Amino acid sequence: MGAGIVKSRVLISLAIFVLVLVAMAALVQFAQAQLVFPFIPESAQIPDAWKKTGADVIKLDVDGDRVEAWFLPARTPGAAPLIMNTHGNGELIDQWAERVGPLRDAGYGVLLVEYPGYGRSEGSPSEKSITGTMLAAYDWAVKDPRVDARRIVAHGRSMGGGAAAQLAKRRPLAALVLESTYTSLAALVRAKGVPDFLVRDRLDSLEALQDYRGPVLVLHGDQDGLIPPAHGKALATALPRSQLVIQHCGHNDCPSQWELVLGFLAANGVSSQTPEGVSP
Repeated sequence: MGAGIVKSRVLISLAIFVLVLVAMAALVQFAQAQLVFPFIPESAQIPDAWKKTGADVIKLDVDGDRVEAWFLPARTPGAAPLIMNTHGNGELIDQWAERVGPLRDAGYGVLLVEYPGYGRSEGSPSEKSITGTMLAAYDWAVKDPRVDARRIVAHGRSMGGGAAAQLAKRRPLAALVLESTYTSLAALVRAKGVPDFLVRDRLDSLEALQDYRGPVLVLHGDQDGLIPPAHGKALATALPRSQLVIQHCGHNDCPSQWELVLGFLAANGVSSQTPEGVSP
């Protein structure tokens, strides 16, 4: 066999390998977009939910896109501590407006932050745009007189935990609640045999929180088949001031643990009755 033929076959094999790699990357990117940021049906929007709960509709400017957030004031007078809530990837803020009622009754304001491209929000969801939205929401909150800027807490569920972690890396928080949260999206797909370098939106919670020294409550279901409880345990192990609570539930069927959350916040000086002593 001539050297020219061998060289041609090597080049053809290399070209096929590159094409397969490119096709694989494209497939992973498409699958990631569908799995991480799925299409949210119109039925998930609850007509006039903001009116029913007395929410203020906020429009945040995120790189030229208008992204929605709902501010639900505390049902107590004066500047109140704030809980910034970020939901899972298959939800909308509409579905959380009534759920957070116990937090408002306890003297906390709640800011429900939507993701770009979700609900009535412009733009497209990505690690960059979600992080930008969290920063814009925080920066809006610290300027509102109804919010005590020393007592801002982030509470993220599932994908929202990754968003909350990115905020904790970039802004001071009085406390953090991570519910059914992953260590990183890359770790999730790695378990499926997908190479890390093909993951576009990594949302690495462990990396984001490596310098965080505030109190953290980690909640995770022992039957969670989507984000295994090992992720929650790894987060709790890595965070020096963490409290881990393993619940007997899966990923989407865990009951709300507001009493536990409120007790955790009070124990760490973020009670609505004790503004002093909080040092984000």
